[in-house]
Formats: sequence, structure tokens, C-alpha cells
Amino acid sequence: MSGGTALSGRVRVTGAKNSALKLMAAALLSPGRSTIDEVPDILDVTIMSEVLRRLGCGVEYAPSEGGGGRLVVDVPEQPSTETDYDLVRRMRASISVLGPLVARCGSARVALPGGDAIGSRGLDMHIAGLERLGATIISEHGFLVATAPRLTGTSIWLDFPSVGATENLLMAAVLARGTTVIDNAAREPEIVDLCAMLTAMGASIDGAGTSTLTVDGVDELRPVTFSTVPDRIVAGTWAIGAVMTRGDVVIERAVATHLRVVLDKLADAGATVEVLPEGLRVAMSERPRGVDVVTLPFPGFPTDLQPMAVALAAVSTGTALITENVFEGRFMFVNELVRLGADVRIDGHHAVVRGRERLSSAPVVATDIRAGAGLVLAGLVADGVTEVQEVHHVDRGYPRFVEQLRGLGVQVERTRRPD
Repeated sequence: MSGGTALSGRVRVTGAKNSALKLMAAALLSPGRSTIDEVPDILDVTIMSEVLRRLGCGVEYAPSEGGGGRLVVDVPEQPSTETDYDLVRRMRASISVLGPLVARCGSARVALPGGDAIGSRGLDMHIAGLERLGATIISEHGFLVATAPRLTGTSIWLDFPSVGATENLLMAAVLARGTTVIDNAAREPEIVDLCAMLTAMGASIDGAGTSTLTVDGVDELRPVTFSTVPDRIVAGTWAIGAVMTRGDVVIERAVATHLRVVLDKLADAGATVEVLPEGLRVAMSERPRGVDVVTLPFPGFPTDLQPMAVALAAVSTGTALITENVFEGRFMFVNELVRLGADVRIDGHHAVVRGRERLSSAPVVATDIRAGAGLVLAGLVADGVTEVQEVHHVDRGYPRFVEQLRGLGVQVERTRRPD
């Protein structure tokens, strides 16, 4: 990819990866055909589709030109309750089938997950919450084995507003007997999206978007047709890219209220941010000013946009302090950014970034989805041609990424390195 080009034009955001994968898991809660629209055409969806197929579901995906397609999940009356290790280890989100399987089938045997190497993301809150609901859970031979004749509503306090734990416990609680209250629940738009789909399926949920979710269990749910919420992380990536490259980009389907802190930071950096009927416009005419960023659970600055924030600071004026409060391993990509000439010093969960006018091209390696996207943005403001390796990570979160970059004026090509 050649640096020096300002991003310019329009780009369309599909449904959120972090929502679509959980909506696919939620389909397990009812027999029959559920249809999910705006599902991104990404590797993680392919993996989750195979997880569902091996549970006995029929899965059909019809992609669209815009990168988001229609996915139909046909759930049998008696799905299998065991997930394969070879699939689950490739994607952490596959643990989200645990709650639905226990709730509907009374048992589940789910391999311990893998996923991005960005720090510890234990399952303690998932397990403790399910045990509070009445499940018996043991770990054996790399699997979590859960059993429960029927879950019973209870009060659950999460030590941290974990998105994954909130989702798993929410999907378990909708079929539990009685009322479940989840306190200190995650508030992300993807949680609200999951609540909306579950409610359409017949669940009774109060408090979506707040830190307290109250769920009155029902005996059964029904399949639905549902459209995935737009991906705020992809939208935020394009917004930050527009500012870094001093470009002008209209981001179709972006939801401003899902990115309020991010957009405020970009405005502080000197960008023009305009809310449009079809999404957002972000434009920048001069070198951005350095801004400090602190990652926090929603509605704070998303940890998934932290690599892009560091890349932005690397070409901004002055010095910026980036603080990571969610995943302790999120700064692992910084060594690759330094190869591009960035001046970054790590101190614990802080990164001190001294901005430079431009970066310089070099071969770099993506270590996870968001690090890969951050390195691509950095390459756009580097002199010469930058090569980002291991881009299969980026494929897990960004549909048609190369095509969309080209649509915004970037000279970029995807090559296969010789074995």
C-alpha cells in the first residue's frame, strides 16, 4: 500500500461483527428458521456458521456487494450440545453458544476458546453467573461441561461490565424459571441489539442500554427476522483514518450516538464532524492536534479503537497519552508501529506518543484484528510502500477492506507471500 493519499469519498458500514456473532448464537434459543440481515462477510462469521452447523443447524449465507449479507439459521428441535475444539480455539466469540445451549437443552460441552492475543479474558464471570442460575459446571480435557435440568432466575453482580459475560448470562436467563437481575451489566450497543432480537423472539427484558438488566424468563421463544446494528468500530476506524490522512469521508450507516466520545476526540483534534441523515461526515484539512485517550467500557472510548488512537497520535502535533484500561495486552502492536517510525513509549497501561509529521514505510505484522487495521492506517501516512503481513486477522473484522480502501482513493493490493 502506498502512503500519502488522503481518504476521500463514501464508505458503507455493514452490521457489527461483535453483534452478529452473538445474534447467530441467540438463534439457538428457538427451533426453526431465523434470518439475520446485514451480517458482515468476514472470517469470524464463517467460523461461527460452521460452529452452528456442527451443532446440527442449517446455515445459509448470501453476501451482498456492500459486504453485508443475509444469514439464515435453521435450528433443529434437538441440536447437538458439543462444540469442536478446532473451531472454538480460532474464535473466542464461539463461547457465546454456552448460555443458549444450557438454557434450551439443559447441557452443553463447549471447548475453551481462543481468539486474539490481546490479554487475559477469563471466563470466571460466565461460569459464576451460570452457576448462580443453577448450572453445574466442570472443566475437563479442554472443555467446559455445563448441566442444568432448568435454570432458575436469580440476582447476579458482575465484577466488571464484561460484554461476553453479559451476553451469555442474558441468553441463559431468557428461558430460566422466574426473574433474573444482572447488575453492572455491559451497556454496549451490541448488548442493546441482542436484547432487541431476544425481545422480538418473545423474551421479556427490561433495562437494555443500562447497567441493570431485568429478565423475566419465558417457556419458549420463536424464530425471527432481524437486522444487525451497524459496526461502530469499523465506522470509527474510517473516521480516524479520515483525520490521520487529512481526508474527507462520508461513512454511511454510522451511528453518531454509538461513537460520541470518539467523535468528540476527533473534534478536539481539529476535525470537522457532521451528522448526516445517511451517517457521518468526517473531514480534516490540516495536521491533527494530539489528544489524550482513555479506554473504558461503553459509553467510554472503545478499546477496539485504541490502536487507531495510537496511530493518530503518532502523526499529530505535540504529545498524547493513551491509557488502556480494558485489555492489558493491547499495546503489543506498538513495536510494529515503531518500525514505521512512530515515537511511542510504553509505561504499564499507558503509552506516551510524540507525534511526527510523517511515518516511514516498513514491513510490519498484524497481531490481531484491530492492530492490523491500525497498522494499515499508519501505512497510509507513511512515505513509500508499506507491507502489512498476517492480514488474515483484519479479515476477521473488516469486510471487503481492500476494496473499500481503493474506493477511498488508496493504492493498495493484496498479495500472497511465497511459502
